[in-house]
Amino acid sequence: MNSLLKFSRLVDACSDLIGKVLFWFILAAVFISAGNAIVRKLFNMSSNALLEIQWYLFAAVFMLGAGYAFLKNAHVRIDFVSNRFSPRLRNWIDILGILVFLVPLCLLLIKMSWPLFENAWTSGEMSQNAGGLIRWPVYLMIPVGMALLLLQAASELVKRIAFLRGLAPDPIGHGHASHPDETEIEREIEEHAAHANEEVR
Repeated sequence: MNSLLKFSRLVDACSDLIGKVLFWFILAAVFISAGNAIVRKLFNMSSNALLEIQWYLFAAVFMLGAGYAFLKNAHVRIDFVSNRFSPRLRNWIDILGILVFLVPLCLLLIKMSWPLFENAWTSGEMSQNAGGLIRWPVYLMIPVGMALLLLQAASELVKRIAFLRGLAPDPIGHGHASHPDETEIEREIEEHAAHANEEVR
């Protein structure tokens, strides 16, 4: 189990690094979009390559950042339901979801998207728009993104099993630490209301 936890920490570090790099991709997309709009308005000029690189950057953030989102527990989760469950039950549900849904989905998407990349690579497929970009890099993001998500899924699986065996803290509870749940928010509202009533009196 110690070896698996070391593997999990390594995967987490890689996902975290990729996520931080992707933050810069978002900034680059914003600057390119703004610059393209300014040039178009001022000089009545535009570039299909600049438009398409915005799409490529967005695709990179969306596809390559899936593992980072999973690491940070930023994926869609029905909190108002799961928060009513015990930590052990929440982790068992996550294990089931990873094994039954997430892993097969990742493997299926890798299998289906790889030929798409291969065909674009061998044919040198280009955008149909004048001055557009070559297509294979954006096709490659699909299998690579799913592979990164699959690795993160393995890491999350290890952490949940370790928690159930009493060898690690609750990975779900830790992920929610920076996002106070409804009861915490309600408590703060009640405290502020009580303080306001005292001041009025």
